[in-house]
Amino acid sequence: MNQQLVSIAAFLGGVFLAIQAGFNAHLGVLLKKPLLATIATSFSSLLFASVFVLLISSEVPNTSLLKKVPWYLWFTGGLFSVVGISLYFYSIPKLGLSKMISLGLCGQLIFSAIATHFGWLNLPLEPITIKKIIGIMAMMAGILLINSK
Repeated sequence: MNQQLVSIAAFLGGVFLAIQAGFNAHLGVLLKKPLLATIATSFSSLLFASVFVLLISSEVPNTSLLKKVPWYLWFTGGLFSVVGISLYFYSIPKLGLSKMISLGLCGQLIFSAIATHFGWLNLPLEPITIKKIIGIMAMMAGILLINSK
């Protein structure tokens, strides 16, 4: 897939995440429990992902490959997902969707710049450059503008 298509896919992924955050925050408000909305999201994600795998995948990983995966990788992503999604669903009704998304994106960008600089989480190394720092500062200025009244 070429770089432009991957970039469009990433952009659309962000749009879809903002849409799901809005729907699920509303679900959390109606249920009066953001964690219940997180459970609903996780369960429906499991169902949809299972259907997509059945429709798209031609083969299933074999047992020897599954055994090579460290045990913690089966659970830590889910833990961070539940905490992150729950915090989103909790904060959207209090902050609004654009404020929450802008602050969440800021957290993601700053952490990802640091994590890739040091190669944390088995990520490829990408040094923090002056351009990256300027970009992060510009984004933070934009967040201040978005969140100012």
